[in-house]
Amino acid sequence: MKSNLNGKVALVTGAGRDVGREISLALAADGATVAVNYNRSAAEAEEVVKEIKQAGGNARAYQANVGSYEEVQAMVAAIIAEFGRIDILVNNAGNVITERFVNSTPESWKKQIDVCLYGTIHACHAVAPHMIKQNSGRIITLAGDSSRVGENGIALGAAARAGGIALGKSLARELGRNNITVNAVSLGLIETPHTDPEFLNANREKILRNYAIRRLGKPSDVAPTVAFLASEEAGWITGQVLSVNGGFCMV
Repeated sequence: MKSNLNGKVALVTGAGRDVGREISLALAADGATVAVNYNRSAAEAEEVVKEIKQAGGNARAYQANVGSYEEVQAMVAAIIAEFGRIDILVNNAGNVITERFVNSTPESWKKQIDVCLYGTIHACHAVAPHMIKQNSGRIITLAGDSSRVGENGIALGAAARAGGIALGKSLARELGRNNITVNAVSLGLIETPHTDPEFLNANREKILRNYAIRRLGKPSDVAPTVAFLASEEAGWITGQVLSVNGGFCMV
């Protein structure tokens, strides 16, 4: 099912590569103008913009570290100044460090929480007033199944993402009166060009035993669900966590 997002403006954080890239392309294919956020991946973000424009869509790259509220505010102000509105916010940016909790440090905690939790808070807080003014909007936050069931080696990333889910459920109640839906998409392990190949080659069979569908996810498995939640067809879905996980977690 193709959604009609013509006239809508979407902000996708961490959109220069992998899942964020695929989401940006999917939203643009459905007619949305896409603000492609990046922090350090400038060349990759510009490639996403180029691909969208070559396909007849509209997009622009915006640099901002989502861990900085001031940078997010400035980015949102620039998007509003250029396009006049933001209809869809996809909180995709993340930073999860694999390490045993007892070996972790406050510095690594901060790096993960700043992006995965504060990044979501910053973007929602900056965008929500504009959606309230429009009396419409879609907020979609990406999380991992670790945030719901726990996982060895990524305790802080899981905790930060779980906070994003809890934030979304509360905002769904608070913003629903303004016709704004807030949902999360919970992912299993997504294989991308930036996934550690040495780790996967050594552990693939062991990992796949945890998945009902015996393969890892791809960015293209995720983007259609996000596009659906951004659409008018999903207008009565809010406060939910939708799993795209190959059957890893079934709660």
